[in-house]
Amino acid sequence: MSGARVRRLVPPQRMAGSNGVAFGPDGRLHVAEYLAGRISAVEVATGEVEVVVGEDGPVAAPDDLAFGPDGSMYVTDLVPGRVWRRAPDLGWTLVTDRVAVPNGIAFAGERLFVNEMRPGGRLLEVFPDGGEPVVLADGLAMGNAMQLGPDGFLYYPHMLTGRVFRVPPGGGTPELVADRVPAPVAVRFDRGGLLLVLSHGAGGVVTRIDLFGTGERTAQPCGISGLDNAAFDAENRMFVSSYAAGGIAELSADGRTRELVQPGFAGPFGVALDDAGKVHAADHYRITSPSDGRVSTTDFQIFSHGIVADGEVLHVTSQYGEVRTYRPADGQTRVRAKGLHRPVGVAVREDGALVVAEAGAGRVVAIDGMDAVTVLAEGFTEPVDVAFDGSRCYVSDQAAGAVLRIDDGERRGVPVVTGLAAPQGLAVRDGELIVLETGRGRLLAADPGTGETRVVVADLAVGGEREPPALFTHGLPGVPRRFAGIAVGPDGTLYISADGEGSVGRVEEDAAPAGAAGE
Repeated sequence: MSGARVRRLVPPQRMAGSNGVAFGPDGRLHVAEYLAGRISAVEVATGEVEVVVGEDGPVAAPDDLAFGPDGSMYVTDLVPGRVWRRAPDLGWTLVTDRVAVPNGIAFAGERLFVNEMRPGGRLLEVFPDGGEPVVLADGLAMGNAMQLGPDGFLYYPHMLTGRVFRVPPGGGTPELVADRVPAPVAVRFDRGGLLLVLSHGAGGVVTRIDLFGTGERTAQPCGISGLDNAAFDAENRMFVSSYAAGGIAELSADGRTRELVQPGFAGPFGVALDDAGKVHAADHYRITSPSDGRVSTTDFQIFSHGIVADGEVLHVTSQYGEVRTYRPADGQTRVRAKGLHRPVGVAVREDGALVVAEAGAGRVVAIDGMDAVTVLAEGFTEPVDVAFDGSRCYVSDQAAGAVLRIDDGERRGVPVVTGLAAPQGLAVRDGELIVLETGRGRLLAADPGTGETRVVVADLAVGGEREPPALFTHGLPGVPRRFAGIAVGPDGTLYISADGEGSVGRVEEDAAPAGAAGE
């Protein structure tokens, strides 16, 4: 449709989640962006952000980083299981690929240590010259960000058990330092030697322990969802990151925060509108709602990718195999299916059953009210979304470049629209198929009878060229495949998840579509 445009509900993301942080020799705060596969540097005086390692760099999934005595940057590459060194001349070398799920990284003088974020993980010394890693401790219940303490010991968390341990750099029996810490994700010391433990979750908690003085312990919420890591500058100011929302904030001891880099979406992935017209977006680590130029967290629903609104509930898929029903009013969640092979798009059939595009299995399945799963159709290449026009079901097949129809009693889809480039989000409005063609950055309207298409709006910030790392690594979730969703509001307005820039947009058309709701 001529003259259509997309109006963003929130600004584009500045960081697709923010993970490990460390000050570099240039005085800037360097930030690992795990989901985006890049590293940025932030000028803390101005909040200016520069991408210093792009998606085309050698690091696939950077999670934490540290700077060596010579100014080299060392990065843990979580999903491929590698540790990298970038020299001051910007040349890259592989330190080791013999660490499983490497996450936390720290220096003790000129010695370099990493740990593994998995049950039964290890803490190891690794060698930039390529020597065989040496195990200092094992049995970690998912390690994460660690640091050398003032006493010369390495301090690290057990995320699964809520404990913090320390071990000498020469190895030995780990010693328990603190327990009953909620989901500790990072251990840090400030310039005065105070131990701080960051807890991830919906609210974010910082536990402060005067380990070498009075032993006093306090815990304070900070309101930052998905706390991930922290770094202190020369003035002992604390800067924190959020793996869920991205951004960087200065966090004061009294709990006050100052945003340096505004948080936003980690994705987004699917988008949905409820009957009241509220927008919901599935954003990997949480369900969100974009409004007033900001992204608010509806609930910390981990690994949310596809989403559809259904009365008072939201149905959500996870590419790691689950389908869930979530009730925002009371926060209750019901798991509807497990063990599916990369489920993505989800829709509600007239009889209330959930219909899901199971991309990894090349099929479409239905989940009834008793949570029984049946196969509706199979033989697709990579089905990623589903939509209904009455009782008729349509499927977008990203790899086949087509939208297909599932006829009653037939196990194979019938091509309706072909020749598309990576179609993903799919909806039906007034008898027309609305298709988000991510390969060409276009939103299309198609006649399901003839297959003819027209462009609703072009030049969309959707899709991307980056090949993501593995979906699973050592049995743990890795980096999900991107998915740009689409939804139709109660008044017929179209909404898209612009995953290419990290925003959600409302499509504004010159004239309301014929027969749209509300006319």
